[in-house]
Amino acid sequence: MHFLTRRALSRRTVLRGMGASLSLPFLDAMVPALRAGTAVPAKRLGFVFMPMGADLSRWTPRSEGALDKLSPILDSLAPIRDHLAVYTNFELQPAYPGSHATSNSAFLSAARAKLTESTDYFLGTTVDQIAAKEIGQATALPSLELATDLTKTVGQCDNGYACVYQNNLSWSSPTTPLPAEAHPRLVFEKLFGEGGSKAERQAALRRRASLLDFVKEDMNRLKRELGPADRSRVDHYLDSVREVERRIQKAETGVAENPEPDLDRPMGVTASYADHVRLMFDLQLLAMQGDVTRISTFQLARETSNRTYPEIGVPDPHHPLSHHGNDPAKIERMSKINAFHVSLFAEYLQKLAATPEAGGSLLDHSLILYGSGIGNPNVHDHTNLPILLAGGKPTGFRGNRHVRFEEPVPLANLHLTLLDRAGVKREKFGDSDGMVAI
Repeated sequence: MHFLTRRALSRRTVLRGMGASLSLPFLDAMVPALRAGTAVPAKRLGFVFMPMGADLSRWTPRSEGALDKLSPILDSLAPIRDHLAVYTNFELQPAYPGSHATSNSAFLSAARAKLTESTDYFLGTTVDQIAAKEIGQATALPSLELATDLTKTVGQCDNGYACVYQNNLSWSSPTTPLPAEAHPRLVFEKLFGEGGSKAERQAALRRRASLLDFVKEDMNRLKRELGPADRSRVDHYLDSVREVERRIQKAETGVAENPEPDLDRPMGVTASYADHVRLMFDLQLLAMQGDVTRISTFQLARETSNRTYPEIGVPDPHHPLSHHGNDPAKIERMSKINAFHVSLFAEYLQKLAATPEAGGSLLDHSLILYGSGIGNPNVHDHTNLPILLAGGKPTGFRGNRHVRFEEPVPLANLHLTLLDRAGVKREKFGDSDGMVAI
């Protein structure tokens, strides 16, 4: 075969056309013939933030060790329990004296936010950006920052803390927050190309029906040079790209045809929260599959969010529910939101596990942290955090476990461990005092 007998196909090969570019998934043809079968795909780090803690009584598995029976909130993760570990008793001391703003800001930084309402904010470089500065330089995008909230609040948001602390999960330096993108179309264009101003992008979108139409010639020429297994992988990837495009276009059509004015939902953002989250997760999957980036962060919702969830029978705003005053009915409704968020994450993990790569799956070669910077939201507690880790054996991860620490352990220890498993060596991160077994 051409690529195996003469030279390997570059991991950074892209298909190009009309201002668009499409990276390829990891293929056998990217391995030189003498090393065929020994390829090691890139390791990836993902971080998913759940706002406002959880009902820990419905979150925490009853038994330690094997996840024989998952808790009510985590039950949707049962199909991929072998790729899952649940941790009890992580803490975020840098988030005290305790607020929603510091829950968000400390989650990936393990740093204490400067108390200010102005622009002299100061935090710390977040774990994803430390990784991005080393392993992120091998990809088109060093990292990808996503969210679901389209509007950003400004000024003072929470107990004297500037809104910047709860708007942004990722910081590339103590004074440089990285804004997250919530618009699926703009994320798609960031991944696959379509530069220019908003007007230019809209004009370009009208000119083209699909990204794939403009890379078809390159794609067909490449596929003639690939073996059957690689052709199947490429077809699967391209089908996924086209499906995401179709859903974005459908959302845009639905919004355009809606006679109701909607200033808070720009074109291309579906009215359904669940569909919006699924699209953002699918975009992360495509970004990893095509090796456009190896590091992502995703904020499911902002702290103090008043989003309601009528699709699951919870018309109450989330933030007031989190301050439940130990009212059983409010706690139950809050737990439904927790379970809903987890179920969307579970769908994403199952898609990663079903996407083949190098004798395994995308999930096998990833480590993805899911959790919150608050434990009990009723009292703004930053101890006993709800934390999950998903991944695969090739990263050194062991799944199907509930690990309960006897004493509180800094969440920074887990961040330090994730950096180490991704090949980024550090002696310390934030308030870490060691690493943990994952």
